[in-house]
Amino acid sequence: MVEIALPAVGTAAAWRDAVRRLAAEGVAPEAVRWSLGPAAPDLFAAQDARTRPEPALKIPRPALAEIETALHHSDPGRFTRAHMLVLALSRGETRWGDRSDPAQHRVMAEAKAVRRDIHKMHAFVRFRELPPEGAQAENQPSEVRRRFAAWFEPTHPVVEPAVPFFAKRFGDMDWVIATPLLTARFIAGHLTLSETPADQARPPEDGTERLWQTYYANIFNPARLMTRAMQSEMPKKYWHNLPEAELIPQLIRDAPARAARMAADLGSLPAPETAARQRNSRLPQRPAIGSARPQTLEDLAAQARACTRCPLHCNATQTVCGEGPADARLMIVGEQPGDQEDLAGRPFVGPAGQLFDRVATEAGLDRSRVWLTNAVKHFKFTPRGKRRIHQRPSSSEIEQCRWWLGLEAELIRPQAILAMGASAAEALTGSGANILRRRGSTESLPDGTPVLITLHPSALLRQPDAETARSQTEDFRNDLRKILSLVS
Repeated sequence: MVEIALPAVGTAAAWRDAVRRLAAEGVAPEAVRWSLGPAAPDLFAAQDARTRPEPALKIPRPALAEIETALHHSDPGRFTRAHMLVLALSRGETRWGDRSDPAQHRVMAEAKAVRRDIHKMHAFVRFRELPPEGAQAENQPSEVRRRFAAWFEPTHPVVEPAVPFFAKRFGDMDWVIATPLLTARFIAGHLTLSETPADQARPPEDGTERLWQTYYANIFNPARLMTRAMQSEMPKKYWHNLPEAELIPQLIRDAPARAARMAADLGSLPAPETAARQRNSRLPQRPAIGSARPQTLEDLAAQARACTRCPLHCNATQTVCGEGPADARLMIVGEQPGDQEDLAGRPFVGPAGQLFDRVATEAGLDRSRVWLTNAVKHFKFTPRGKRRIHQRPSSSEIEQCRWWLGLEAELIRPQAILAMGASAAEALTGSGANILRRRGSTESLPDGTPVLITLHPSALLRQPDAETARSQTEDFRNDLRKILSLVS
């Protein structure tokens, strides 16, 4: 029997070197006794169990990584099992990834348990601050590194693969993490591992633990409490080393009453049909932020120029308000200002606006007699070199701007509205889907105002096929004639 004692630090590397040596000497896995630490003499062991020489070991890299991860499990038979699996893979007796192989299945399961234990160590180590070494805490120079210590009890011997995480995350302080088997020390940027002395003392409580408990109690959400799931993620075996754990039983007991108070504070929600009417209504649902409700179109424009309801105002040049006569019988709503509209401060003056003017003239629609506006009042774009490329507004941005669009419709009171494009349709009807299918159809707002759905002129400009562009332009012209027939 060959006895091999592996060190507690560098276990996987030492095991790998030993397996290579054993394979070269032809020692069978059954003839090896593995242990951690100094080897115990076996008076009945045969000292020479050598058989025929073995070829060089060649196994897939993923297999070696998984096997060496499993070596950090607490299973006493892990070294022998890994030794046998390496030889089987090297000889081609099994293929890596075959979970029907009992040895592979066990190794994969143990590697998964090790990774979970490493995750738990990362999550549940709690440092306690120590006073500066060799002097009192006060009157210390600013370059003295703060010192911390922690005690942790992992299920498996995972300290070696787990501590590089702490060195990377807490590289600006000195710390010690002690466990029953190994102690990790990170001093002045240098990480070392050593066996833990039997008389290792746990660090004393520090002044920040009460602060941490206060924070934990305030972020604890009683309405989302699932005790079994919480204990699955934070097993009770870790609780005696967690400062917040002493609060958990009382937090669990108080959770139903706290959740009931939270529900009472929320008030009641509107019925689904009421909420739908509110979403789809063209009238504003809440007052403008920081301003009184405007009574005229001039007041509305003045308030809109100071709008900060959504982030689009941060990059746009200016707010582009609607324009036209206050007694317009027709209201035409586009998507949002483009690059030229953003610079000029007027709607529909760019290429899409020029196409609209041309087709409107052909359809007999006088632009000067309609109220022309956009669903969103600020230009949304992506910079690309010196150009600003148009981006479609999000539903949230459309929703924020519905305040202004609703006020425009309320002050003008048009007989009909033309919605050009998906954003306009969403702002007016609550849905911007299936525009091609809905094009040319008339829908109604809750107050009965008819809304005709059509394409936006910019969609016509983007058509690569000339025949399709011509056909859709003709449809757009017919839609303009149709909306004119709805106003007296």
